[in-house]
Amino acid sequence: MFDARLRPVIDPLIQPLAASLARSGVSANMLTLAALLPAAAGVSAILQGYYWVAGVCIILNRLLDGLDGLVARINGPTALGGYLDIVADFIFYVSIPVGFGLANPAHLEPALLLVAAFTITGISFLAFASVAADRDISGSAPDSEFGAKSFLYTTGIMEGGETIAFFIAFCLFPAWFGILAMIFAGLCVLTVLQRSWRAYRIFT
Repeated sequence: MFDARLRPVIDPLIQPLAASLARSGVSANMLTLAALLPAAAGVSAILQGYYWVAGVCIILNRLLDGLDGLVARINGPTALGGYLDIVADFIFYVSIPVGFGLANPAHLEPALLLVAAFTITGISFLAFASVAADRDISGSAPDSEFGAKSFLYTTGIMEGGETIAFFIAFCLFPAWFGILAMIFAGLCVLTVLQRSWRAYRIFT
């Protein structure tokens, strides 16, 4: 919901680092794959109860995710890069609640419900992008709030910024994971409904 407003604030802060990485020969795909390392480390930290370490790993993962997009804009986006980026994102999004579910049996059910909500949200996101591509609506179209992308990104109540806020809240208040996860899942469902209504208006 706030991603399009946050990017003009965050991107200029990390743009110099992205430019330096691009000049050094670091590709966007390298950064995308490298972001999986702190994601895995974050899950490991959750399983061991080191929630502050997990929070740092979450922030590092998102920093690398922001850098890969900026480097891709410098070097030119590719179809493979767009594919790797969305796959890596959803690996990260699913792994964190799974980690909390495995770490505490009492959190397993909320974690599963949240993963299910993530799955439905992801399907709606990719289905919208697929139909948009079929109708020649590209990621650089005016309808896109994120500028040039490999495919069309659509906004919703729950986006990257809100997801990270919840993930950090999980780490700060792990005992409240169940309640927070259920709220998160409900907002994901609302996002699917919102995106479905938008699809109805645009595609009919």
